[in-house]
Amino acid sequence: MKQTKIISVIAVICGCIAASSLNAATIPAGTTLTVSSVSQFSSRGAVGKTFEAKLAQDVSINGHVVLKAGTKTFGKIATSRYNPRKNDPLTVELTSVSLNGRNVPVKTNTFQPGSPPVTGRQAQHGHTAGTLVINPGTLMQFQLLQAVTL
Repeated sequence: MKQTKIISVIAVICGCIAASSLNAATIPAGTTLTVSSVSQFSSRGAVGKTFEAKLAQDVSINGHVVLKAGTKTFGKIATSRYNPRKNDPLTVELTSVSLNGRNVPVKTNTFQPGSPPVTGRQAQHGHTAGTLVINPGTLMQFQLLQAVTL
């Protein structure tokens, strides 16, 4: 009787593992993720500040949709003009994709959204003017630097 229970438990565990591996998908490095910002942020935001976005289009692998448009994504500010002594442009990167209630880490290239106005004198000295504000709905494109297994 105990052997039957043990065999049943092992069979159920194997079935669960097999089912989860069938649902697993790997998105290869180089895949483009186009997202639309949900939260507002600016070029004066602190480096490391997070923002929320959502996929603007489905991500398909071999004809199968693995991430649907509207899937939540999260990113962070990589460089900004937060420190007045530095004049870095605003760059952002994606850090995770939300899938079935869990955040899957991703590593992407940085993206430089828009550009603030530049005067001739500022351009000559490598400075930019103004604050760039990224409003909800702004499209941004990132490329995966590493494959992601979902």
